[in-house]
Amino acid sequence: MSPSRAGDFKQCPLLYRFRAIDRLPERPSRAQIRGTVVHAVLERLYDLPAEERSFEGARELVAPAWEQLCVQEPELVGQLFDGPEDPELAPWLESTGPLLEAYFQLEDPRRLEPEARELLVETELESGLLLRGYIDRLDVAPTGQMRVVDYKTGAAPRQVAEARALFQMKFYALALLHVRGVVPTQLRLMYLADTESLTYEPDEAELRRFERTLDAIWQAIRTAGESGDFRPNPGRLCEWCSHKSLCPAWDGTPPDYPGWPADPAAVSAEETAVERAG
Repeated sequence: MSPSRAGDFKQCPLLYRFRAIDRLPERPSRAQIRGTVVHAVLERLYDLPAEERSFEGARELVAPAWEQLCVQEPELVGQLFDGPEDPELAPWLESTGPLLEAYFQLEDPRRLEPEARELLVETELESGLLLRGYIDRLDVAPTGQMRVVDYKTGAAPRQVAEARALFQMKFYALALLHVRGVVPTQLRLMYLADTESLTYEPDEAELRRFERTLDAIWQAIRTAGESGDFRPNPGRLCEWCSHKSLCPAWDGTPPDYPGWPADPAAVSAEETAVERAG
């Protein structure tokens, strides 16, 4: 299970089914792909010598990051623009500038040497549930203290939505506790759309309770998977759902349920680069 798939089920069980079991395609938005490009730039930024980690240096990384993304997903340009000569493409690439500028207002990368970027963490809980996720950045102090950093290209959530935002970070913290035997000292979400950050200091008892929460979510997923009863949970987020036309809450008809696979590992737990960008 990944943070995205667990979050999908919490938000809407039917959305989980569409993504993890049916694996229906979704058309990315320009905002989502811009987030992916910004994440790639911030990852590459730390390949530069410390003295070259400037806003100007980051801007120079935008075009190579976009080009690499197009090589990895050649259909992307056609999905977002009317070809590489579309006059809207250049201004769209330029729109990464304010997000990158916000990053430099939140911290000075010249003073940091992350231990890892885009770090894949995997661990198996006592229940047998496999957790898998990608951490944007992991900072480790000489004393061994760990800080988990996640970049978000959207705006900071309102207070009532902070728990949802921290769910992903607690997921990473729990995985690191299992893998390294250490509770991260700090979890930090950096919201680049409005130059805000959210920090949280977990403790081991809290993460052990969170582990039981993840086990409960997985049991609920298995129960729904065996019966095929993945119910929709309509709400404000439906307006941005790629599968609204198939949802019975909006008079749609889902495809026939393909059934729960005999091997649970066949259920998709993968997060796309777009999902990780947030």
